[in-house]
Amino acid sequence: MAKFELKLPKMGESVAEATITNWLKNVGDHIDADETVLEIATDKVDSEVPSEVEGTLVEILFQVDDVVQVGQTIAIIETEGGAAAPAPTKASAPAEAKVVAETVAVAQETVSASVDFSDSDKFFSPLVKNIAKEEGISVAELEAIAGTGKDGRVTKNDILEYVKNRGNQPQQVAAKVEAPKAAAPASTATATKAAPVSVNGADEIVEMDRMRKLISGYMVKSVQTSAHVQSFIEVDVTNIVNWRNKVKNSFEKREGEKLTFTPIFMEAVAKALKDFPGMNISVEGDYIIKKKNINLGMAAALPNGNLIVPVIKNADQLNLVGMAKAVNDLGNRAKAGKLKPDDTQGSTYTVTNVGTFGSVFGTPIINQPEVGILALGAIRKVPAVIETPEGDFIGIRQKMFLSHSYDHRVVDGALGGQFVQRVAQILEAFDPNREV
Repeated sequence: MAKFELKLPKMGESVAEATITNWLKNVGDHIDADETVLEIATDKVDSEVPSEVEGTLVEILFQVDDVVQVGQTIAIIETEGGAAAPAPTKASAPAEAKVVAETVAVAQETVSASVDFSDSDKFFSPLVKNIAKEEGISVAELEAIAGTGKDGRVTKNDILEYVKNRGNQPQQVAAKVEAPKAAAPASTATATKAAPVSVNGADEIVEMDRMRKLISGYMVKSVQTSAHVQSFIEVDVTNIVNWRNKVKNSFEKREGEKLTFTPIFMEAVAKALKDFPGMNISVEGDYIIKKKNINLGMAAALPNGNLIVPVIKNADQLNLVGMAKAVNDLGNRAKAGKLKPDDTQGSTYTVTNVGTFGSVFGTPIINQPEVGILALGAIRKVPAVIETPEGDFIGIRQKMFLSHSYDHRVVDGALGGQFVQRVAQILEAFDPNREV
């Protein structure tokens, strides 16, 4: 018999950790090769972790809601034959922290009930927050730790080193926690965040699910970060509507893909970004990062009502057929919950189709750290003035609004307006005799 270490797999270049949401197997269960053992969630998508081997699950090292680092062993599977692998231990650092915790127990009791990381402007990973809560570290203490990670972020090793030294100096710990203990409003703040109670007994109170909490945090952070401003423009898409109606059946028969309006609009946005690279940037602090690739985020509604933004990589290099395949693939996998973490990473500009739900236009919130987002309104038949060499007359045209939200910190009205105007020009110049 040999023991196989099931590790949290690498899920994308920028994904370093994940939260365990559900164990599908229990200790003692038989597992086939490639069979899913547990479900995990990153800050973007939910994923499954399969077993690489066949065997029996003999040990589970992390529980539901635990945050695990990529590469950490999360379970042990016993297999037939082979040499036994050295049995892992569940991260020596947490064990060390447990010893230190005995030294700072008084501090834990005082601080843990009032820790609220939403009051901090600094970013802390879920793992660092969990350790801070377990060790009774206040927000002020956590902010004072000198981080060695990217952009000065506090890493796991930083906080564990702090805990170790903190435990050796109990007098300093006591001094640091006196303030939270004396602050009466802390208990009041905690009470206000308790679950609300229905006054009339008839209202239903439902806690947000994990993804809705994340979306809520992203939206608030974006509005607090960027100076949002909008430009609107009306577009005549009659040629596009007529062309699509003419070719959609033959396109689906030949390519095996449905031809919606979305890939046509995505193609126009990608072309406009090449003409106006100042919109294909991101902001980090006082620095502007000019993106080499054009990666289009495509906001998609999920069946449960939540929102996700899969990404079309190198969108400017795709023809209309390739764009249609990418749009359909990401949209179908989003609805089925089959997106991978990499599918939602690296967008440089985002498009959202509010017209799907009948909205004429909207004021979308920027997908940080991007500087712009375009909302596509509903296509409507409207009376319009048509100019001809013989004179003007009223006719029925297919029109829609484009709503462009952009970050006024780095994008002024000229660039924001010219960009959306360019998208409109590309759409109105669509060739009604185009070959696909």
